[in-house]
Amino acid sequence: MRSWLACLAVLMLVLPAGCRPVDSRNDLETRRLGISESEILIGASLALSGHAGYLGTETLHGAMAYIRHINAAGGIHGRRLKVIAYDDGYDPPRCLYNTQRLLIEDQVFALFCYVGTPTTVKILPLVAEARIPLVGMFTGANALREPLQPYVINVRASYYQETGAAVQHLVEDLGLRRIGVFYQYDAYGFDGLRGTELALKTYGLVPVATGTYIRGTADVAEGLARIQAAAAEAVVMIGTYDPCARFILSAREQGYRPVFHNVSFVGAEALVRLLGDQTDGVIITQVVPPPEPSPSARDLWGIREYIDLLGRYYPDDAPNFVGLEGYLNARVLVEGLRRAGRDLDREGFIRAIESIHALDLGVASPLSFSASDHQGLERVYLTYVKDGSFQWLQE
Repeated sequence: MRSWLACLAVLMLVLPAGCRPVDSRNDLETRRLGISESEILIGASLALSGHAGYLGTETLHGAMAYIRHINAAGGIHGRRLKVIAYDDGYDPPRCLYNTQRLLIEDQVFALFCYVGTPTTVKILPLVAEARIPLVGMFTGANALREPLQPYVINVRASYYQETGAAVQHLVEDLGLRRIGVFYQYDAYGFDGLRGTELALKTYGLVPVATGTYIRGTADVAEGLARIQAAAAEAVVMIGTYDPCARFILSAREQGYRPVFHNVSFVGAEALVRLLGDQTDGVIITQVVPPPEPSPSARDLWGIREYIDLLGRYYPDDAPNFVGLEGYLNARVLVEGLRRAGRDLDREGFIRAIESIHALDLGVASPLSFSASDHQGLERVYLTYVKDGSFQWLQE
């Protein structure tokens, strides 16, 4: 750990504040970094180990299943994609260092498939300074959407949309009004908390209690005690799989059984695995349909393709929501590169992405971008577990 921190310190000393990491090259050269006659370099920093390792690993595998499929078919306009992925352990300073390395040493064409709000938000100044595309992040953070970031391409729906859908269901469908919020104490958790507060405000409500935990820990006792003491009928949870599972199981052990709602970043399959047979009353909002041949998803060709490609290239992995999202990120990346043509550069790639309208990805909702809207998908799916598989709560 000391070695990469030392390297980061050196980089920050060498680079003057506010400088562009590639400012020694002229604009045209900068726009075409990472492109050769036969290859396009794509960079990623994401959690491949540690307490969020499942999320990063499955995101990458889902994306790489499609990219390997494209490369096997000859690539894009004669160029194959090479993905350079570094492990950041869901740690913001480490993610910053990895991104500096991708920009300065590896000189990649674009950044791709970052995982997490605190990590991704940390590198936004670098993205703006380098004018490098950042595509398909596994986070619904509002900071990546408002104000519009010219080089940031979001594929998924936002946390505000997820928490809005959850609160609507809890209040309108279930008739619950005493709603608490349990959240990770960082940018991710704050974003989910704010989204929940905004959604509750439309019904004249506020959270009856809030509880927190520190990222990288599963110390949930104090947060649980606060929310239980307020007699919350439902808990909106903005966290990762381990602490959220600990919260739910601890509540059940104490005889406390509210409705639990988790946002998509929790890692649904990992959460359910930890809960065992304690999944009753657990709802998870998703930004993609259930990635399994269930009755609610079996007719979606995009899901069938994801399952087929994952089985071909990562046969040890079971289809999952996180991997499906990574696969869709890769679909968007490839579509943009195709539309940009053989004479590729970064600005042309962004314009190509912005030209995508009502593209059918085979996942129940079309994908659209524009010069004023860099989020492709809008739909939120409420899911629950029944007979060992994920079901849509509302068709």
